[in-house]
Amino acid sequence: MTDRLKGKVALVTGGGSGIGRAAALAYAREGARVVVVDLDAEGGQATVDAIGNPDSGAMFVKADVSKQADVEAMIKRTVEVYGRLDCAFNNAGIEGAVGVATSDYTEDTWDKVINVNLKGVWLCMKHELSQMLKQGGGAIVNNASVAGLVGGSFGSAYYASKHGVVGLTKAAAVEYGSSAIRVNAVCPGVIRTEMAERLLSGRQEIEDKIASLHPLGRLGTSGEVAETVIWLSSDEASFVTGQAIAVDGGYVAL
Repeated sequence: MTDRLKGKVALVTGGGSGIGRAAALAYAREGARVVVVDLDAEGGQATVDAIGNPDSGAMFVKADVSKQADVEAMIKRTVEVYGRLDCAFNNAGIEGAVGVATSDYTEDTWDKVINVNLKGVWLCMKHELSQMLKQGGGAIVNNASVAGLVGGSFGSAYYASKHGVVGLTKAAAVEYGSSAIRVNAVCPGVIRTEMAERLLSGRQEIEDKIASLHPLGRLGTSGEVAETVIWLSSDEASFVTGQAIAVDGGYVAL
């Protein structure tokens, strides 16, 4: 524990697993009180239990980030319990249909991906920013993806949503910089999470092929992304805003 965020209050959406859980644990390690948000109550509470540090404090809030009422309620609950909101990691996201060409994508699936991955980030930012304006500052990190920096096939809604997150991040950074609110995005490569495991389905040959797309020759870990989120949330990154930082083992350098 280095206390980089001692006394801060941090909120993590999609905190019940993967990168979100790793970020929640890292925030707590750095001394922050953590609000873990997820639709999966079991996973969210498991993250709170894993934090297990009564000195820092942590709580779970169930919310669907694509629904404004849920987002408003999670911010209200955060302020009711902890009095403020200093850091937010808008991480919740879904992959949508995989291996489906753009012309074959269904409208329902498209809407679901955009509602969670893009609208959900906007709704969270909308209410986080309002609270941070009242306080006089804060730091927001959005989880985009390398899919927000480059194109690819057979996942059009995911690519579109993540490009949108990068654009939204940059727009908000420009709008709120003078209010001492920094807004950045992390853009992970392929990270070993539950989502990635679903895509790999235990097929080593596919994992090897994906790993080869990263110059470091492997998949990333949730903890490696979380460390970048912590840095962006801390005063160490006090002059960094409007950036989409690739945490990708060199994927976009190729």
